[in-house]
Formats: sequence, C-alpha cells, structure tokens
Amino acid sequence: MRKSLQLFLFIFITAGVINGSGFQLNEHGARAMAMGGAFTGLANDPSAVYFNPAGITQLRGTNFYLGTTLIVPLATYKTPTQPAAEVDMEKQLFTPINFYITQQLTDKLHIGLGVNNPYGLGTKWDPNWVGKYLAVETELRAFYFTPVIAYQLSDQLSVSLGGTFAWADVTIIRKAPIPVGGDFEIDMNGDGTAFGFTAGLLYKPTEDFSLGLSYRSEVSFDFEGSATSAPAGFVHPLLGLTLPLPNGNIKAPLTTPQNITVGAAFAANDNLTLTADFQYVGWSSYDKLEVTFENYDLDLNPANGVQNVQSADRKYENSFIVRGGFEYCMQNGSKLRGGLFYDNSPVKDEYVEPTLPDADRIGLNIGYGLKLSDKFSVDVSYLYLIFMEREVTNSKFNFNGTYSNSAHLFGINFAYSL
Repeated sequence: MRKSLQLFLFIFITAGVINGSGFQLNEHGARAMAMGGAFTGLANDPSAVYFNPAGITQLRGTNFYLGTTLIVPLATYKTPTQPAAEVDMEKQLFTPINFYITQQLTDKLHIGLGVNNPYGLGTKWDPNWVGKYLAVETELRAFYFTPVIAYQLSDQLSVSLGGTFAWADVTIIRKAPIPVGGDFEIDMNGDGTAFGFTAGLLYKPTEDFSLGLSYRSEVSFDFEGSATSAPAGFVHPLLGLTLPLPNGNIKAPLTTPQNITVGAAFAANDNLTLTADFQYVGWSSYDKLEVTFENYDLDLNPANGVQNVQSADRKYENSFIVRGGFEYCMQNGSKLRGGLFYDNSPVKDEYVEPTLPDADRIGLNIGYGLKLSDKFSVDVSYLYLIFMEREVTNSKFNFNGTYSNSAHLFGINFAYSL
C-alpha cells in the first residue's frame, strides 16, 4: 500500500511540472512561429513583448496583436514485449492564446503588455490501458501577464525591463492498485500564483543587421489543491477496518526554468530577411520537488509517526533550441515565411513516462502574412513537430517501451495599429 502511495506522489510531482520542452510553449505569435521562432533579433511586431521587449521601440503609435495556436499532439506507446502491442494517446485540441498591446509614449520611451500561455498542454490515455497506474489524464495551464517598458538609448541600442505575474492550474487523473485487488482512481487538482521578470536588448550596428538578447527569469509556484480517491477507502482483509486512500489538501512547489535567447536578423535585400536564434533553457534548476499532504499520513504504520512529505529526484539537464527562419516580401505586399528548429529534450531516458513522453524534436514551419489595410493585417502559420522515436529500457517507473510522437500546430494572429 505504501509503495502505491509513493508512486502516486511521484506522479503528482512529475505530471504537474512543465517537463522541459514538452509543456513549454514557444509559439506566441503566428509571424514568429512561421519563422521557426527565430525572432529575438528582429522583434518588430507587438509579440516582441514576449520574444524581446526591447524591440517594441521599433513600433510607432498604438499596436494590438491578438491570436491563438491550435495544437493537436499525437503519441503512440509500444510495449517492449514480442510481439509488441501499440496504444495511441487520445486526440485532444489545445488553444493557447496570446495578446499584446504596445504604446509609444515619446520618441524613445515605449510600454507594452503581453498575456499568453507559456506553459500548457496535456495527455489523455484510455482509463484501462497498460500504463493506467502512471497516467490517465494530465493537463496544465499557465497564464502569464507581462507589462514591459523599453527605452531607445541611441539609434543603435534599445533596452527593456518587465515584470511577470503568473497563474497556473493542474489536473491529474490516474489509477493505483489496491493491495487486496482491484484499482482506485486518484483525481488531483491545484493552482498557484508566482512572479518573475523579463529583460531585453536590441542592437542595430547597421541598417540591415540587428542583434537581440532576451531573458525570462525562473518563476516559482507554490501549488495548493486537493486529492480525492474513488472509492474513498478499502476494507483491510485482516484488520476488518476501512482504511482511507489518498485524500485531502496537498501542496507542491514548482519552479519553471530561466530562458536566455540570443538572436540575429539580416536583411539580405529589400525583400528577404533572414533570422537565427539560440535559446538556452535552464532546466538544471529542477532537481527535485516535494509534495505535502496536510491531513493524510502516507505510512499506515502508527509506529513510524506521521509521514506526510514525499520528495522525488528529477535531475533534469539544461537544454537548448537552435532556430532559423526567413521572411520574403512578395510583389503584392504579402509575406511568405518559413523556418526550422531543433529542440533538445532535458528529460533523461530513465525518467520518460506517459504523462509526458518527451524527446528531441525538429520543427518545420511555414506561414503567410497579408496586409488587409493600412492598419489591419493577418498572419497565419503551420508547424509540423517531429519527435525522435524514443526507446526506454531502464525506466525509473518500471515501464519500458518505445514512444513515437508528433504534433500539428496552426497559428493565427490579427494585427491592428493606430
């Protein structure tokens, strides 16, 4: 019984976490998304509030940018047995939003506000599948509200600083075995708030070339929520007593990683702009997490005293993303965009499991921008995300197998300027 409770706690911790690239979303504007996300050195639309807030000094007047990304993740798990059996993750549609507004106060001073979902998504499997004790349903949502201020120090250099208020919630459903036979279902949910900051630099040594630097800090949440089990307890066959299953108020900390991105943009000619980014994600800060049950003893043996805190090692590795993109202005004024990126997963083989079957990935991007009037335009984009097949043979969860994943992402944004 105690072993199953410890597994429950471990899954609560890992599922609530934004496992590396898996739940970290970088698609926060259709134009940047179409260029492979390589936008830090260009940063010349309102989504710069997220990608590099120093870039908003390039915008005049008042500017709005509003959109969403439709995300359809796909995953297949293959058992290590011979012959192998395959299980498909249930299809879901996720719709993270992004909204930006920028305002020019003086020739050199600008402000902006961004609202988006940098972390999110989830997984959903059949309630009776082979991995039901590890994952049935997991979903995380995080809303970030980021006001920024930017100042143009000279014709070549702009700087920026901003704060972040974040709110996130998590829902986790899984099953666990009852020692006397059968299963019970655990339903966990919680939410929390946190604060962070962002900063940026944009340097343009020439008219055709620019360099950007963006920093987003760690954000530390203290999730509070509850756990409920169905049924609420089981009858011990020897004691004849109804013993409770995991329930009550729970707490768990979560620290998202810092992100440091450097980028460059080069206008090859009047019609073609090339961009490139390198993004560092500091996942080494996530070495372990603890979860606390406020009113539940994890150990049913009274002689051991109250055991209501469980800690789990994760030992993630720092990761990186390499990006490249282009934007081509056609004769009718519309813009064709494309990009490519490689995203390195921070999750070690032995920690891969079905709440997040993460792996290294390649992103293939394409998009189109159409100016409908002097003040109104629309951007669309498509991203095909290819995950490297990942075979796990030394699972910490005793759940070896092979994961094959992919995802389709469709972005749309509307821009309006005053």
